[in-house]
Amino acid sequence: MTPKDGLPKTAGINTRLTHLGNDPGSYHGFVNPPIARGSTVLFPNAQTLVSEDQKYTYGTHGTPTTDALCEMVNSLEGSAGTILLPSGLAAVTVPFLAYLSAGDHALIVDSVYYPSRRFCNTMLKQFGVEVEYYDPAIGAGIEALFRPNTRLLHLEAPGSNTFEMQDVALMSEIAHRHDCVVTMDNTWATPLYFKPLDHGVDVSIHAATKYPAGHSDVLMGFVSANEKHWQKLDHANRDLGLCVTSDDAYQVLRGMRTMGVRLEHHQKSALEIAQWLEARDDVAQVLHPALPSFPSHDLWKRDFKGSSGVFSFVLKSESGRFKETSHAFLDALSLFGLGFSWGGYESLAVPVSLRDRTVAKGPTEGPVIRLQIGLEDVADIKRDLEAGFAAAAAA
Repeated sequence: MTPKDGLPKTAGINTRLTHLGNDPGSYHGFVNPPIARGSTVLFPNAQTLVSEDQKYTYGTHGTPTTDALCEMVNSLEGSAGTILLPSGLAAVTVPFLAYLSAGDHALIVDSVYYPSRRFCNTMLKQFGVEVEYYDPAIGAGIEALFRPNTRLLHLEAPGSNTFEMQDVALMSEIAHRHDCVVTMDNTWATPLYFKPLDHGVDVSIHAATKYPAGHSDVLMGFVSANEKHWQKLDHANRDLGLCVTSDDAYQVLRGMRTMGVRLEHHQKSALEIAQWLEARDDVAQVLHPALPSFPSHDLWKRDFKGSSGVFSFVLKSESGRFKETSHAFLDALSLFGLGFSWGGYESLAVPVSLRDRTVAKGPTEGPVIRLQIGLEDVADIKRDLEAGFAAAAAA
């Protein structure tokens, strides 16, 4: 039987990325969907206008271009519906607003993306929601944290900056026993390497700014929900009035055509660099879940189909000189850009602060540096990092 996207079930991921979200027969044979720009949509008569009985009614409610991207994401995620939002952070905050109310209690992993924590500690608190952070290694112990008013469990695996894994299926099962919605930030793996809804998650979240866009030139977020939780998410987003432009949707759709081959390259290069770093005397620890030495490697190996290009390492440093050592290392880099975000074609490096953590404190042997390994040649990346290590040693 052929799925509704028209591709055979045996189609590989790169075949799917190439052909999902386009219908040349509907657009005079052009292989890419057109960019439908606009706010106002006209109706053929008054009755259709007052009933809004046509597919497109206003620019904030979708266009053929945004629908093409949503259809691709739904097919990859196995979701009932997807909303597109103007940033990865909005992709986290809109579900929180959709599923939480004053008086509710939310459980948030302590290795959460810092802007998500900031939203929890400010906006959610302002709205009367109590937030509790838990250790990403808690596993079945999460059961003890549920209360009668717990309404949401938020996962992030691997965690931001320190890359702890979580037993997603186990924790989702426990949460559902308490009638709790489960959300997960899956930006690192993308639906190519991990499909949250297949492991019990209700709502899958991605910063599409990263690997889906892939070229450091678009801001966007995806949120995909299962059948049970889709309508509430869709209505909340409609009421908030958030949307993306068709131009940006087209850019991300174009980026996703090559996401499979790009991720393969990111994965291969990042693993080679991580193994190289692990063998160095000036590195205290490498935080990459695909390394057998990583504490929660077994969970990654069991559940994930691959790894991406982002990981961290702990640079050896004298106590009290972490800042000086890390700055010397970073300032000596020329191939690596110093900048936030990741998932683009270029290598990036940033110092990591773990001061926001409340439970999972993270490494203390030295400064933590996060690397995004881009599409450059590995030999050139190593040479650049060598310059950083030399400068750190001199410092």
